[in-house]
Amino acid sequence: MARDPFRAAAARVRHRLRLRPRTGRRVRGSGALAVPSRPLGRALGLVTVVLFGAWLGLLAVGSVRTTVGPMDTTMTLRPSLTGGTKINVSPLGALELDSHHAPVRLDVDVDRLDPVRSEALVQHPERLSGLEEEVTGDVGAGTRELALRSCVAVVSGATALGLAVYRRPRRALAAGGLALALLAASGVSAYATWNPKSVLEPKFSGLLSSAPSVVGDARSIVTDFDVYQQELARLVTNVTKLYDATSTLPVYSPDPATLRVLHVSDIHLNPAAWHIIGSLVEQYDIDLIIDSGDTMDHGAAVENNFLDPISDLGAPYVWVRGNHDSATTQKYLRDAKRFKNVHVLDDGRAVNVGGLRVAGIGDPEFTPDRTGPEQAEDVERTAGLRLAAALREQQRAGTPVDIAVTHEPAAARETDGTVPLVLAGHVNHRQNEVMEHGTRLKVEGSTGGGGLRAVQNKKPEQVLASVLYLDRSTRRLQAWDEITLGGLGLTTAEVSRHLPEEKPAGATPSPFRFG
Repeated sequence: MARDPFRAAAARVRHRLRLRPRTGRRVRGSGALAVPSRPLGRALGLVTVVLFGAWLGLLAVGSVRTTVGPMDTTMTLRPSLTGGTKINVSPLGALELDSHHAPVRLDVDVDRLDPVRSEALVQHPERLSGLEEEVTGDVGAGTRELALRSCVAVVSGATALGLAVYRRPRRALAAGGLALALLAASGVSAYATWNPKSVLEPKFSGLLSSAPSVVGDARSIVTDFDVYQQELARLVTNVTKLYDATSTLPVYSPDPATLRVLHVSDIHLNPAAWHIIGSLVEQYDIDLIIDSGDTMDHGAAVENNFLDPISDLGAPYVWVRGNHDSATTQKYLRDAKRFKNVHVLDDGRAVNVGGLRVAGIGDPEFTPDRTGPEQAEDVERTAGLRLAAALREQQRAGTPVDIAVTHEPAAARETDGTVPLVLAGHVNHRQNEVMEHGTRLKVEGSTGGGGLRAVQNKKPEQVLASVLYLDRSTRRLQAWDEITLGGLGLTTAEVSRHLPEEKPAGATPSPFRFG
């Protein structure tokens, strides 16, 4: 029964070879296949046999069941175009790490939590202090066993399929040797591209509420996570803590040295956005919400009541006008009695809020009435220049701005060199870049999933928001989480962590043009 996959594969390969034009002498031996005499044809045939056989071998015996701390896991090598590591943690979801670039991917499936070992941890919490070292050893042992088993599986699969196809031991051994060489090359490629810091920028998919607890705090993850094995051990340890005791998620403990800013944009009258924003504020303990505009759709007075939930979000709310927000909208939000937590920014106005100094300018266009200026790009750039002038004035006054906000990215680009970070929206997809003079531009997508007009599309748009982590003392960006939710009719959730690019050793920071 074990040979059935290889016999079926051999039959398919023989069938394909029979359909090709055959030239040259036939292979000797009863039942032997006539293969193309051209060297290229023979080489392609051999490579096909090797790859197919290696894949079958990995499917059949290329996985290892191993104990990692109190958890039972399955480690597997899979063919892949991009490489990387994927840790499947049911029911929380999956954690993807860009750990290496090679034609093989490491899959780690957390099958179950052993009740006996888990209960021992609950009854003796002092054992948690040594759990990370235990997990590190388990992961190392499992990885070594997986590497050995994968070598055997790849060579055996390629050799067996080669023998079944060619019916010649020499060709079969050549197939096995080539498979071993390819696996060794993949290992060299993985080693050469190994990124031990990949765990600092994980992509977590599954339950949104568990992501911050598993990934950890931006500041803590930088200081605590050094080596890849330790990172993997820490992650598994944290997941263990989620499972044991009451099997509930732990409370997210914020780092007092980190400021958390929630960047939202382009809500476009989608009432579901307020529930999402409120949940993120509570989950991440947000210090400040920044909305880069297009909260409305037509800017009419009848839409104003849509804004009322802002007062109950539980965090200060900084807002700039978008091209779908009218002067009527702006006036409504400036009602201090109705919105005690709202700060409307325009014409370069700056405020101290949430531990940061923020300045912004509203979009000079109002497109729903179709009466806006024709030279839209020039008008946006002019608005950006006005904001940049206001930022320089703030610097000269000794009150430098930490974050600038516009709606249109073209306006935001004019602030390059006058502020460390500028936020924008409008284009309904994310952009992130460090501009020529050192200012980082971050453009957020639609937190309203394109608004109610998204129901007109064939596929729902995703709901996008970002949590920015800033150092409380320097007020500089340390990391950010990109949060992506499935749009209307979808239930997926993904959190992806990112760190600012490190400058090369000896490089000097780009100066801000404050003078």
